Amino acid sequence: MKRAHIPGIIAMAAIVVASNILVQFLFGQWLTWGAFTYPLAFLVTDIMNRVYGAPAARKVVLAGFAAGVICSLIGTQIMGEFGPLVTVRIAVASGIAFLTAQLLDVAIFSALRSGAWWRAPLASTLIGSSVDTVLFFSIAFAGSLAFIHPATDVAWAAEALPLLGVGPVVPLWVSLAVADWSVKLLLALAALIPFRAITRRIA
Repeated sequence: MKRAHIPGIIAMAAIVVASNILVQFLFGQWLTWGAFTYPLAFLVTDIMNRVYGAPAARKVVLAGFAAGVICSLIGTQIMGEFGPLVTVRIAVASGIAFLTAQLLDVAIFSALRSGAWWRAPLASTLIGSSVDTVLFFSIAFAGSLAFIHPATDVAWAAEALPLLGVGPVVPLWVSLAVADWSVKLLLALAALIPFRAITRRIA
């Protein structure tokens, strides 16, 4: 591990830990506070990719994955009002979604890195965030995937409600996914500012 990679690894681990804690606290009806910190993981990955290359970015992703696994293991042992703070199904969903989306982000960024400075981080984050959202919410809550961990009760997520309170009737987890995805898209645009500033400063 190169010394220059350590700040990125620490930043990624901190974001993952903070997001795992903040996801326990609601922000309005459709979001948790973790929705506002987790997308920063894509910013860290893209900065490392731009400055140090794809191998360094992948190391940071693996560090974040390890931090997430540790958080999930701890969460499964802490009992809340309705059972463990982290169920096995959510832990599996979180790990698969994070690793898949982040490695996809690295691959897309690398393919587009020679273009305009904003194209690689924007495209990789938008696509990676979308894949992350689909994988996490479907694996964690979709009734068709209950076989992943039958003991996990996610009946509450299947409650039929208007989409975000105003649209067509869908399972609750779909509204949660759409709200989460919307925040990720907004933050992907906003992250271009610190991405440009930080990469230029380090370079």
